[in-house]
Amino acid sequence: MAIAASIMLWCMAPQQAVADTYEKHEVASIQQQKVKANGTVVDQTGEPLIGVSVKVKDAPNGTITNLDGKFSIDVAKGATLEISYVGYKTVIVKAESTPMHIVLKEDSEMIDEVVVVGYGSQKKVNVTGAVGMVNSEVLEARPVQNVSQALQGVVPGLNLSVNNGGGSLDSEMSINIRGTGTIGDGSGSSPLVLIDGIEGSLNTVNPNDIESVSVLKDAASASIYGARAAFGVVLVKTKSGQSGKPRVTYSGNVRFSDATNIPEMLDSYTFAQYFNRAAANDNGGTVFSKEQLERIKAYQDGTLKSSATFNEQSRRWNYYTGSNANTDWFKEVYEDWVPSMDHNLSISGGTDKTQYIVSGSFLDQKGLIRHGKDTFQRYTLNGRITSNITDWFTLGYSTKWTREDYDRPSYLTGLFFHNVARRWPTVPVYDDNGYLTEPSELIQLEDGGRQINQKDLFTQQLQLTFEPIKNWKIYVEGSLRVTANNQHWEVLPVYQHDVDGNPVGMTWDAGVGSYPVGGSKVSEYAYKENYYSTNIYSDYFKQLDNGHYFKAMVGFNAELYKDRSVSADKSTLITPSVPTINTAVGEPSVAGGYRHTSVAGFFARLNWNYKDRYMLEANGRYDGSSRFIGDKRWGFFPSFSGGWNIAREAFFEETANKLKIGTLKLRASWGQLGNTNTNEAWYPFYQTLPQGQNYGWLVNGVRQNYASNPGIVSSEKTWETIETWDAGLDWGLFNNRLTGSFDYFVRYTYDMIATAPELPSILGTGVPKINNADMKSYGFELEIGWRDRIKNFSYGVKFVLSDAQQKILKYNNPDKSLSNSYYEGQKLGEIWGYKTIGIAQSDEEMNQHLANAKQPMGQKWAAGDIMYADLDNSGSVDQGNYKVGDSGDWQIIGNNTPRFNYGITIDAAWKGLDFRAFVQGIGKRDYWLNGPYFWGFSGGGEWASAGFKEHWDFWRPEGDPLGANTNSYFARVIRGTSKNQQRQTRYLQDASYWRLKNIQIGYTLPKVWTKKAGMESVRVYVSGDNLLTVSDITGVFDPENLGTQWTDPGKVYPLQKVIAIGLTVNF
Repeated sequence: MAIAASIMLWCMAPQQAVADTYEKHEVASIQQQKVKANGTVVDQTGEPLIGVSVKVKDAPNGTITNLDGKFSIDVAKGATLEISYVGYKTVIVKAESTPMHIVLKEDSEMIDEVVVVGYGSQKKVNVTGAVGMVNSEVLEARPVQNVSQALQGVVPGLNLSVNNGGGSLDSEMSINIRGTGTIGDGSGSSPLVLIDGIEGSLNTVNPNDIESVSVLKDAASASIYGARAAFGVVLVKTKSGQSGKPRVTYSGNVRFSDATNIPEMLDSYTFAQYFNRAAANDNGGTVFSKEQLERIKAYQDGTLKSSATFNEQSRRWNYYTGSNANTDWFKEVYEDWVPSMDHNLSISGGTDKTQYIVSGSFLDQKGLIRHGKDTFQRYTLNGRITSNITDWFTLGYSTKWTREDYDRPSYLTGLFFHNVARRWPTVPVYDDNGYLTEPSELIQLEDGGRQINQKDLFTQQLQLTFEPIKNWKIYVEGSLRVTANNQHWEVLPVYQHDVDGNPVGMTWDAGVGSYPVGGSKVSEYAYKENYYSTNIYSDYFKQLDNGHYFKAMVGFNAELYKDRSVSADKSTLITPSVPTINTAVGEPSVAGGYRHTSVAGFFARLNWNYKDRYMLEANGRYDGSSRFIGDKRWGFFPSFSGGWNIAREAFFEETANKLKIGTLKLRASWGQLGNTNTNEAWYPFYQTLPQGQNYGWLVNGVRQNYASNPGIVSSEKTWETIETWDAGLDWGLFNNRLTGSFDYFVRYTYDMIATAPELPSILGTGVPKINNADMKSYGFELEIGWRDRIKNFSYGVKFVLSDAQQKILKYNNPDKSLSNSYYEGQKLGEIWGYKTIGIAQSDEEMNQHLANAKQPMGQKWAAGDIMYADLDNSGSVDQGNYKVGDSGDWQIIGNNTPRFNYGITIDAAWKGLDFRAFVQGIGKRDYWLNGPYFWGFSGGGEWASAGFKEHWDFWRPEGDPLGANTNSYFARVIRGTSKNQQRQTRYLQDASYWRLKNIQIGYTLPKVWTKKAGMESVRVYVSGDNLLTVSDITGVFDPENLGTQWTDPGKVYPLQKVIAIGLTVNF
């Protein structure tokens, strides 16, 4: 509230200051030159338009229309008004004192709209780089937790994918532009994300605060930002205030989340038969005895009430083969349709001199975990004020605060998701006395302690704009972002119960440490980062009467990162009721660190335009980074781009008029950028001394510290250089009903950090990393849209498609060994494996195959096993010398690079009703799955295996007591071997998919209703995310969530489908 109050004071103070100034400079004389312009803005059907921007041309003061489409604004006599509205063509009119009647015509894709670019904005028709844009309509009213989820599939070339965190509440999506940009050691190819010019994360922005998002994809459009923009830029512009009376907007929804896809376990009786068959095919043994099978069957029939046996002597319950429940562990772990809520409130307004906006939001997102619960809450409070102090000086100030609270069980780690699949359905959730059972691991979730994260981001930004003479502006910007992250993590003692209900201590192990019976621990971690940014730049433009337009900009940018962290932990709590460092008596462990890095750059840009027909742009950036040393610290990176709008040519006039072509623009660009993110270390040019404690030596009872020889660091380490070529075409036909663009690009990444050639072992240490690898990326982007209106019915369709591939041009692997991750000529994402002939239907068929092609990856081959192809006719199915060109029968069988990313948007509106549907997908992708989620019974034996319904589709001969299945998907199931589970063509998955990302139906109440209640507009809607998915991948897996939190694909927090009921009210 203090922040909000401060902003309100800011809103009032400049107005008073301006008023005082005018009093001193003959206010009466100035007022005589003012007129009150008023009027009504309607669409082509005569319907009043609400919220239309009415502003004085080339001046910041303005207002918006009310619920009747009316406006009123004080302007200088003879002033020119600019009337603009999303989806309509901008109108320029002369201000009049008599009532004005203004009709806006629809512009299907706003080809003349203003696009935010580096350090400024341009008309879209004049942009010569590869730039994509999204407005607020795409982001609002989606029941998403963060902006990344709403942007997926919307902009061609902007790729957002689920990372290894899956659908976890704290998970962030991976993001790149035009695919993987580098494979350099420690390098990353994520784009630079700027929120109102300040580096940030898409996950911390409230989607309802966003006005627009611009994506700068090629070097020409991104180069002005320098080294951190090597792989593109995402520019987020948040909403600003508008002149006029205070405008209050509320939007909120209640949403319900459910897992998109979870495996369905076999019932316990079928599961037992499945495991027994695996054991029988191994050595003729069993896992479940006949008596145990009968007990499981009796429990399912309801004739046996007890879910487990117990040991009379120890009074402990018997589980696994000793229990007979029928539990689907995935249904037990994950809740159905969990409720959450999202609320947003904003207030904006101002005068013709000063505009302000204050907004706040609260998101309360519940997780799917049934036992122990997990929750995520986000609070935001933002304010912005812009004030014209004088005719030549404008002051802007904004503040943003975001808090994220994430609370989950400490045991909710990767090992837990790994173990869910390995829980046998015979194990009950609760014992006969009603206590949670020990193998379930639900005890650890509910009672084993919490992990509580709190993250605060506080951003302050000040912008001073000076205009000494007309068309020349000087900008001075200063920004500060403080990030404070605190984490509390605890392990508490956990207890199971014996047959008599007595508590019995348990061990605690979740892959983050093992703790004995009664063990406990508490850990505290604190991290703080200060980020400082300064931008000083100036631009000047000149429009000549002969049609030539020039604009020049020069500037300086400097950024500094400083962070500090400290952590401490102690074990053995005095009491689990107060889990703090002070209440633990174990030996303390304390660590901490301090790091800082900085970048600085000088930049310049020159634009030339002739009658919107010919366009040229040149950019240059001279960048320096503290990550490099000496003569490697600074680099110069230029870019050039040009455009030719054929539609403005005289020779094309007849065709343009016939097809009503407003834009047919050819574009081309070239540019270079440096990439400083070439090592995870902040000081890659310093040698570091490895330190530790020697556990083999004690001096006075204390372990001694030691330091070992540092590795060698190359003094030649420097920038990666990214060079991009781009050619594009933009079009707008039939009065811009049909719009679109196409880009083809080639991007080279030179001097990536990789392993140097081997040196003699007498060196005594590892070979340093150097700049010695190159890669090529290439692909295309397509966007096509159609928008039209038929009386009261308006509709639109938009299709986006993009593709990118990467190829290694240079890498230190002279033998092209497949043991190395990369080799020259490799396409990223290659999957190597064997070609599958099929499943042998008889022992005779298998023996005939083995007579010509031995299969050394296994023994005791028989009917039901896989027959692999001997492609090189060597008499043996093998991998040769495991080199490219000498890999035996090991060949490229697929590629896991996502290809042909696409999105389809359909929207329509009629008399208050509105509809929107959005489909996103991947057109081509291969994927190799492994582990028990895919195979069921895997090579690790019954304790590392799973049993899902899909796994029952294994080979069984005619006359088999379990039923014949000779046309099965899986080979025969065998314990203790993976000979049938080699990487091969038969089980290579098609991971392409299309998903109904969002469908939304809304209704805006008639104005005659809302006006009586004092409201400008009220919209109610129902929205759904991820409600339908079509894919050929095996049903156990979600094709969009193939990461892993522990060893194998699928062992992740599931994604969610969401249904939301929402409301938006404008006062």
